[in-house]
Amino acid sequence: MQNAVRELRTAMGLSQADLGAAVHVSRQTINAIEAGRYLPSLPLALNLARFFSTTVERMFTPHEEAAGR
Repeated sequence: MQNAVRELRTAMGLSQADLGAAVHVSRQTINAIEAGRYLPSLPLALNLARFFSTTVERMFTPHEEAAGR
């Protein structure tokens, strides 16, 4: 699963710790999501999408869809 968390976070000028605090998870969790080592739960994915004013579908893309783009 690919995601746009890092791009969205850096575009807002936030550190991983800032984003983690905003969505109530650790910096390490944000780092693992950005690196693709951790798939967030649905509630966390929704919180991230709300924070960035986007949709879960725009933030997270299955590998097969990402490869076809």
